[in-house]
Amino acid sequence: MTDVQTDIERQLLEQGVPYCGVDEAGAGPLCGDVVAAAVILDPANPIEGLNDSKKLTEKKRERLFDEIREKAIDYCIARATVEEIDQLNILNARMLAMSRAIDGLQKPCQHALIDGNKAPETVLDCTTIIKGDSLVAAISAASVLAKVQRDREMLVLDEEYPGYGFAKHKGYGTAVHMEALQRLGPSPVHRRSYAPVKALLSDD
Repeated sequence: MTDVQTDIERQLLEQGVPYCGVDEAGAGPLCGDVVAAAVILDPANPIEGLNDSKKLTEKKRERLFDEIREKAIDYCIARATVEEIDQLNILNARMLAMSRAIDGLQKPCQHALIDGNKAPETVLDCTTIIKGDSLVAAISAASVLAKVQRDREMLVLDEEYPGYGFAKHKGYGTAVHMEALQRLGPSPVHRRSYAPVKALLSDD
């Protein structure tokens, strides 16, 4: 994480407005829930090394996951399920997961800084920031919480549904995953609305 600070973030800090960073993980994979997090960081207790979770090593993400939960003023991890993804589509499911994360915060919060260009429905004022997970520490923290939580859940699903390789590819449509899908067929945690899974179900 660089020392770059967005104008809106600087204004919120100067005005003493409590705000959270919000991000999600798991839009691209063919299976599993989409997970979102909202984080209110403590300016008096900074966390070194925050960045877009995709730019961090797994070891670094795991370390930061614990540090964020320890040092943050508040945080909430939420989700939209596979069933909700298939029913609503992934964009709306992402927004739902982020709304749930924001609404799950227990400490006072007036503004949400959202990674990307679309804001979820919430009672808070929202500002969207493209590449916010690389620009705003609170969004980076949310990115890490969402990514690590989802990756851990994929390890559990790997044990429940062996043979797909969830532990390695985390649900993304790799060659190994696609071969397993062809061989085993979709599992209960695969997203039926996603084209590769939908195609297999149509073939059946």
